[in-house]
Amino acid sequence: MKQEMLINVSQPEECRIAIMEDGVLEELYVERTSQDNHVGNIYKGRIVNIEPSIQAAFVDFGVGRNGFLHISDVEPQYYRQGGLDPDKAFEVPEPAGKVAEGADGDAAARARRRPRLGDRPRVKPPIQDVLRRGDEVLVQVIKEGFGTKGPTLSTYISIPGRYLVLMPPLGRVGISKKIDDEHDRRVLRDIMLDLKPPKGVGFVVRTAGTERTKGEMARDMAYLLRLWKSIVRRMRKYSAPIDIYQESDMIIRTIRDMFTEDVGRILIDEPAAYERAREFLELVMPKYAPRLQLYEGKEPLFHRYGLEEEIGRIHQRKVPLKGGGSIVIDQTEALVAIDVNSGSFRTEKSAEENAYQMNLIAAREIARQLRLRDLGGVIVNDFIDMRKEKYRRGVEKALHDAMKRDRARTKILRTSPFGLIEMTRQRIRPSLRKSIFRDCPTCTGTGMVKTPESMAIEVMRVLQLSAARTDIARLNVTVHDEVATWINNRKRREVAQFEDTVHIQLHVVGRESVSPEHLVWEASDTSGRTVRFP
Repeated sequence: MKQEMLINVSQPEECRIAIMEDGVLEELYVERTSQDNHVGNIYKGRIVNIEPSIQAAFVDFGVGRNGFLHISDVEPQYYRQGGLDPDKAFEVPEPAGKVAEGADGDAAARARRRPRLGDRPRVKPPIQDVLRRGDEVLVQVIKEGFGTKGPTLSTYISIPGRYLVLMPPLGRVGISKKIDDEHDRRVLRDIMLDLKPPKGVGFVVRTAGTERTKGEMARDMAYLLRLWKSIVRRMRKYSAPIDIYQESDMIIRTIRDMFTEDVGRILIDEPAAYERAREFLELVMPKYAPRLQLYEGKEPLFHRYGLEEEIGRIHQRKVPLKGGGSIVIDQTEALVAIDVNSGSFRTEKSAEENAYQMNLIAAREIARQLRLRDLGGVIVNDFIDMRKEKYRRGVEKALHDAMKRDRARTKILRTSPFGLIEMTRQRIRPSLRKSIFRDCPTCTGTGMVKTPESMAIEVMRVLQLSAARTDIARLNVTVHDEVATWINNRKRREVAQFEDTVHIQLHVVGRESVSPEHLVWEASDTSGRTVRFP
């Protein structure tokens, strides 16, 4: 499996990173300097409002819009001390069983129990009992804001390195669930125990840590600990709201998180970005630094690899499939609907087998399109109907397998009685479509406008409304050219009859530069004064 990472930053306003696998575009990341990007950043914020009805707090963390902090994202240390105490931030409690003198034994043991990896109390206290307006909290942005919603925050801080993730308040070492080989897990656990991480600081070994040496893990741990110490110093020095830590730019972030031994080459088309990436690789992964190359060709990088045409197809509603089928993707406010069509796809086998083979191809392409378009939320897949249970299970398995490489969290349900497979995909930032496009000002995002005939009928209805007015002598209506043509040609007799009956002059003005649904009325009386209408 040959992989290449292509990084296009020739335009300073936009950075695009494509991951190719055997010549096929598998992942695409786009980031623009004009768009907010706060995910992963750490801030010291202040509680500005508590909403007990939704068990959430709103936090001013200095970016102009308040963040949303739910009680499920409040770390247990705040249960003991309320807001952030810089002198006791992420203080490690005594292990269970060591009870302070003079304290109630059971209560103290529960309160001072060392938190475990991923620890979430079964019963959360009410947020109004944990936080107060004006309290300071150390928060990390876990999801960008959408529309009128502000960013989603969490007090469970995590800082990713190349091979490890630092999770300060957890106090133990864990292994990523994606590493399922027991031998690998045991080796990694032994390495982490040999490194003797500081008491009370939690680490999780990432999938990239598999088969890494003790020295590589030690360098990554030392880097993360230095970073955490600087964060703590800044947290104690400044008052809220203040930014404490900012994630790396997308180039460094993507290389850090996505680079594997399968990536044979990284191409960057801009010298300054190339130097930043080279310095990062030589610091963190010196063995792989030679795989980084500066692209100096005359033809633009993405054109050279045929990616511009492929990216253009990402924005299309209909995606053709091999063999003649297609999938149609419709993104709505509430969910994403994906319909599988067989088209001209045929095999020499039965109709049931045809549907099964088409659905297998569609399942793989659906997973790829979800990654490329960065679609999230509720997704409903309407596959071609199949009667046999083994075929239904086969399509479910194909979709599960295709989604395994997706970095976003997903949950896939069984096939419904209607042949639908419902799923959810973690939404971290707006989709690629929302980042690149805006709603059409003409159709307001619906994709449709009224026909000239519909607008002409609407004009005639409003004319009937004016018949009851005695203060109107002249009406001017401004519409699109096509609507004006329709009225002057198809409705000429009705207009003449209207003018003779109610003694109101009608003047229709057509303009080509206006929306097809443009309709503006101007009414005046016998002396030429403007009259309010309709």
